[in-house]
Parts: sequence; C-alpha cells; structure tokens
Amino acid sequence: MVKTLQELFLIFTSVLFIVDPLTAVPTFLAMTQRDVPAVRRLMARRGAWTCAITLTAFALGGSVIFRLFGITLGAFKIAGGVLIGLTALDMVQARRSQQKETPIEKAEGIEKEDVGIMPLGVPMLAGPGAISTVMVLAGTSKSPVTTAGLYGAIVLTALLSYVTLAGAMRVEQRLGQTGMRILTRLMGLVLSAIAVQFIVDGIKMARL
Repeated sequence: MVKTLQELFLIFTSVLFIVDPLTAVPTFLAMTQRDVPAVRRLMARRGAWTCAITLTAFALGGSVIFRLFGITLGAFKIAGGVLIGLTALDMVQARRSQQKETPIEKAEGIEKEDVGIMPLGVPMLAGPGAISTVMVLAGTSKSPVTTAGLYGAIVLTALLSYVTLAGAMRVEQRLGQTGMRILTRLMGLVLSAIAVQFIVDGIKMARL
C-alpha cells in the first residue's frame, strides 16, 4: 500500500512539475494583456483542455508509437530523461524553457486573438518533455491502479493549470517574481532527480 502511494505521488509530481503552469503565468499575461478577465479565463480553460487531451492521447498511444518506430522503452526513457533534464535545468535557473515555446511562438501568441489551443495548450503546457513523460509513465505502469493514477494526474494537472492561469494576475501579485522563481527552482530540483532516475532506469532496461 505504501509503495503504491509512493508511485502515485511520483506520477503526479512528475506530470505536474514538467507541465509547470506557474512558469507559464508571465507569458500568458503577456499574450492576453488586451483581454478582459472573462476572455482570459476562457483561454485558460481551452489551454487546460488542450493539455489534458494531448497528454491523454500520447499516454494511450505511446505503445503504438514504440512499435511503429521500433523504439524500446529503455531508449525512450533515456531520451525522455534528457528532455526532462533540460527543462529542469532551465527551471533551476528560473528560466522559461525554450522547449516549451520559442520567442517566435511567444510573439505570434501575443498577436493572436485566441491563444488557448496554440501556443498555450501546446506547446506551453503540453510540451515535448510532458509528452515524453506521460508516454514513459504509461509504458512502465505495472498495475491498473498506477495506470488510473496517471490519467488522474493528467486531469488534476490540467485543472491546476486552469486555476493558476485563470487567476494569473492574482498569482503574480501574491507570489511576486521572487516567490515564483523560488517555487520554480524547487520544482526544477525535484524534476532533475526524476530525470536522472529515468535515465538510470533506461540504461538498466537497455542492458537487459
């Protein structure tokens, strides 16, 4: 029972920290600076739904993708660990990861009237690191409980993303830039450990 709870907690934190809606707040506010609060909440809702649907689709279809391209789970765990590690490195330095959106995508987002699906949902929330994470977690799940926990983690992360972004102005005012950077660094530290574990597990699987 304790081991199962630990696995569920690891799954939830892995998904939440890699999606990391907190670091999307400044960019989201920049992209919706001309919008009224009601429109900003609508964009946040669309972004959260897009993130949930995208991650769920890749979690469900991960095994098919592995077979289609002849990729072993061990190799994908190593690749996923590297992607997560790069994101974690940016987070530890309190920087917005360039894997999630490029300056060009951010500039295009500021000009767009509807940013909910792109670039907010994909790639700001459901970026390459998040997609590879859910695919690996789905592939390594050994019980129906952890599988259900993964999809529950995706839904809960999407919900927290909506709450964070819908109240982005209040979040920025309450935490301030310093508070947001401290939380981002702490999450990045945990995420870096998860990335290392992914790589170690991938190497072990590749050697079997």
